[in-house]
Amino acid sequence: MKLPWNSDADKSATAPAEPAVEADDATAAAGATTPGKGRPTPKRRDAERRRGPVAPPPTNRTEARARKKALRTSMTKEQRKELSAERRRARLDQREKMMAGDEKYMMARDQGPVRKMARDLVDSRRNFAGLFLPFAIFLLVVLMVPNLAIIGNLVLLVFVLLVVVDSLYLGRMVNKRVAERYPDTTDTGFRLGWYCFTRAMQLRMMRAPRPQVKPGDKV
Repeated sequence: MKLPWNSDADKSATAPAEPAVEADDATAAAGATTPGKGRPTPKRRDAERRRGPVAPPPTNRTEARARKKALRTSMTKEQRKELSAERRRARLDQREKMMAGDEKYMMARDQGPVRKMARDLVDSRRNFAGLFLPFAIFLLVVLMVPNLAIIGNLVLLVFVLLVVVDSLYLGRMVNKRVAERYPDTTDTGFRLGWYCFTRAMQLRMMRAPRPQVKPGDKV
């Protein structure tokens, strides 16, 4: 019952306190989730813009040499030695992988299954062309003897004819085998034959990539 002498201030003082259930629920809900970092994740282009502009690759050898020189002048002697040793190790590692047959490190002319088959066919046989270099050195010694000069020239002519005939046979054989295994390839004809001839001309130990088959193996 409201009495005339009861004021609004008395009502607020005597009124019971409201339960803090809603506040506790809000606090629990806020603690159940992981607080955010307070900012959105930056985009890649924005991060790159904050890092600063990236120098474009050199357009020619002169610019590349100038950049290399500027980099070397800004480094100490120990840093230059370490960089040089690291580059040397990287080159040796790449060459070893290339010699082992990893196409990732080969030249473009050596890549592909057709070129690998051609190399294996060349390495699986003994070629007259592979004897040209040691024979030429021996012939130079023989030609220094006047009495053997005529005989040496005749032997050289016969040897060159054998090299030509054997190389022609090698080119035709490789083209035929490649056409049988890879009928859709366009890497045939004179280009493939010349590739086989240049490899056959090299000594076996000097061929790159390193031979993967032995003489007499079937390919």
